[in-house]
Order: sequence, then structure tokens, then C-alpha cells
Amino acid sequence: MSNIKTVKKNTIKPIKPFKTLEEEANFWDTHSAVDEINKGTVVGFQQAKKEQVLTIRFDKDNLQKLREKATRMGIGPTTLARMWLMEKLQSNP
Repeated sequence: MSNIKTVKKNTIKPIKPFKTLEEEANFWDTHSAVDEINKGTVVGFQQAKKEQVLTIRFDKDNLQKLREKATRMGIGPTTLARMWLMEKLQSNP
């Protein structure tokens, strides 16, 4: 049986959103998601609430490039495309 530690509400602070992909890369180069996890620690994840879906068509070559870049970053191509779009939208209000 696992020991479950109850955490007081609002004591775990989420990471602030990153402004750029480079800022996020620098953060994860110096931090680990498992630094605070000890044996027996139960970890929960919250999935982002995506409210709408947008279909984007790519030609074969560009889709392959997107997949290769995403793989090198350790993320999926959809996540990378969404990150790039959000970055562009936030930089040009």
C-alpha cells in the first residue's frame, strides 16, 4: 500500500509560462521534473484544456521536417506546431 501525502491547496506552484522556446530550453537544461520526486511519491498530471481544434495541411516534405524537429526536441509534431503558432501570436499582438 502506498503512503499518500496530502498537500495543502496552493502550496505547489506551477511553472510560469515561457516566453520563448529558448527560455524553456534553458530552463529544462538546468532543471529536472523528477528532482523533488522520492520513492513512493505519487505524481499527478493535469492535461491542458484545449477547447477548439484546427486542422492544418502540410505538404509531405514540410510535414517530415516538422516531425524531425519535434523528435529531436522530444515532443510531438502537433505540440511543436502549436508552440510555434502561440509564440508567433504572442509576439505580434
